[in-house]
Parts: sequence; C-alpha cells; structure tokens
Amino acid sequence: MRRRTFDILVSVGALILVAVFCVAGGLLLWGRSYTHDQVSSELAAQKIFFPPANSPAIAAPEFAPMHQYAGQQLTTGPQAKVYANSFIANHLKEVANGQTYAQVSGQLQQDPNNAQLQKQTQTLFQGETLRGLLLSAYAFWTLGSIAGWAALAAFIAAGLLLILAVFGFIHSRRVSQREELLAPSEEAAEAA
Repeated sequence: MRRRTFDILVSVGALILVAVFCVAGGLLLWGRSYTHDQVSSELAAQKIFFPPANSPAIAAPEFAPMHQYAGQQLTTGPQAKVYANSFIANHLKEVANGQTYAQVSGQLQQDPNNAQLQKQTQTLFQGETLRGLLLSAYAFWTLGSIAGWAALAAFIAAGLLLILAVFGFIHSRRVSQREELLAPSEEAAEAA
C-alpha cells in the first residue's frame, strides 16, 4: 500500500472518530444537564431546608456535615446525601434504639396490638423511605456528574484526533507518491 493512501485513510478514519466523539460528548452533556435539572427541580419542589447553623437541631457532633449547607434549600445531589445520612439517619437511630424498620416491624408482627411498636414502625418506614429517596436523588446526580466528565473526555479525544488527522493530511502531501508503506525508504535503497 502506498504511504500517501495509508495517511489519507487513517486521517479520514480519525475525522470519523472526531464526529463520533463529538456526538457522544453532546449526548453525555445533555444527559448531565437532564439528570441535574430533574433532580434539582424534584428536590426544590419538596421545599426541604437545612436548619440554620445556630439551630439546636444540628448542634450535636454527629450533625457536623449539615453545617456546610445550614439554612440552604436542598436542591442538589450532594445536599441530598448529607441530609439523608447526617440528619434523617441520625434521627432514625433515636426512634427505636437504632433498630431498622424491618426489625421493628418484625416485632410488631409478634405483638400487633403494641401501640409503641406501631408508632415506631410508621416513623421508621416514613423516615427510611425519605432517606432512600434522597439517596436515589444523589445517585442520579452522581450519574449525571459522571456523564459530564465523560463528555469532557470525549471532547478532548475529539480535539486530539482532529489535530492528528490534520497532521496526517499534511504528511500525506509531503510524502512521495511512490513511497510504499513498510518498504525500505529511497535513501536506504540507494545506500544498499
């Protein structure tokens, strides 16, 4: 195969990959934007606010991560994770001496008329459900963030391939039309 033909084929292939990476990057950016917008709008609709910094509700050491968002409305995935793990989870530990909904509801099945177990079961169910929903919002936010980083990588790859394609086309114009790929160069043939 002639060297010039090879350079042109590889450069055209690189341009095709540039287009593929640009389309992929655009779709990944859209995915990031979509997930972040959806999570933000759903969380904002719930009107959840972090307690103010001086609130006794977050004065204990186990609530320390809450202070970075004190007084703010919960609208992002990272905020949802902190609220779920540092606020709701800590309050749920106080409901039934650290037992989960599954544990308390099992006890309630053994003693269905126990009013305290009924109340604890209901509170734990609601709290663990809200916590799970907030952690799901955090998970989707994280997936959107990963899509954003992947979009950046796709655009960088497209840029590098575009530069290499340009150099490939430049090289194809400088190489002799008779030069073969993997054949000894003209200078080597003359020296032999």
